[in-house]
Amino acid sequence: MPYERLNLSTPKPVFSWANHDLGSQETAMAKNVASLPFVYKHVALMPDVHLGKGALVGSVLATQEAIIPAAVGVDIGCGMCAIQTSFSADQLDGKLKKIRLDIEAEIPVGFNENKEIEKAVYNWQGWSSFKTLHAGVKHLENKALKQMGSLGGGNHFLEVCLDTENQVWLMLHSGSRNIGNMLAQNHIGTAKDLARLADNRLPDPDLAYFVSGTPEFAAYWRDLQWAQNYARYNRDVMMARFKRIVEKHLVGGKPTKPLLSVNCHHNYAEKETHYGEAVYVTRKGAVRARTEDYGIIPGSMGAKSYIVKGKGNAESYCSCSHGAGRTMSRSKAKNYFTLDDLIEQTQGVECRKDAGILDEIPGAYKPIEAVMANQTDLVDVVATLKQVVCVKG
Repeated sequence: MPYERLNLSTPKPVFSWANHDLGSQETAMAKNVASLPFVYKHVALMPDVHLGKGALVGSVLATQEAIIPAAVGVDIGCGMCAIQTSFSADQLDGKLKKIRLDIEAEIPVGFNENKEIEKAVYNWQGWSSFKTLHAGVKHLENKALKQMGSLGGGNHFLEVCLDTENQVWLMLHSGSRNIGNMLAQNHIGTAKDLARLADNRLPDPDLAYFVSGTPEFAAYWRDLQWAQNYARYNRDVMMARFKRIVEKHLVGGKPTKPLLSVNCHHNYAEKETHYGEAVYVTRKGAVRARTEDYGIIPGSMGAKSYIVKGKGNAESYCSCSHGAGRTMSRSKAKNYFTLDDLIEQTQGVECRKDAGILDEIPGAYKPIEAVMANQTDLVDVVATLKQVVCVKG
């Protein structure tokens, strides 16, 4: 589906790939962002777009000489990692529950951290520049060390999946843990303080921004890149552990080589060139999809997920959706659905079936097939996956 130019009276247009009308709050959020003086060309909304903080989740904005920390969000570098293994479905027979229990025992979830720090974590090059980060996180180095290789909470997950050829894939969703969150909170606070001091009348306080060339911009950009690198390596550490667990059950612990590996952010900012100009691109719940880029678009835990390859669509700033997108808040989902609904909607998936994950029920998300149908001009599907094991954060 090609995009639709929304009928909004804003200085910069808003292009949408969603097949639903925006609600009044979503429309207001899109208008606020498209009215900022430093926004470049247009704002792009992905098919899974929904309410966020300051900017819509599922939005891509390019900016000139400025960046909005709250538009990147607090889980800096949140994203996906997947590997295609050489294993087939029949090798999993009778082993799913044991694999799930081992994952839950060996990979910390929620607010938990690793009791012991493995060598791969100590070897990460980012630790050498920890002392240059914002003063507000100086006391968190040990926590950041212990949390590297942990999942976090909310909609973060680890899954064993099968593709349409019955090949086994491992997939996970995680970000920069507490350290990324605290870096974001500190810089968002600074941006809001600056806006107040300058009496800068913003359409929303969460759109407070830094201007390039200032010390505050430089400090945020440095910390942002550090947190994005932490998030990517965090996924690598977890995936290596995840792979060892599966190898233990399927081939007695013999190391195997992945046939394909993908690791991509969907909450981040980078400097890129679009329409011949160097700009800052913020993807808040969106994946980069240039022609050579592989991406991961997961559905809910009872639905399909997709490995994709980008088409380099210029109007989307070479981006695609990052998932199905919620249609219902967490609190509403808990009130609306029952445990029986959860059990029914996760049939055939080896996962927890308790009230603790009711807010992640598939029914609280958009149908992933509809989301995919709306971005055929953004990506090609490389593989369609269905989970058989799911561990939630």
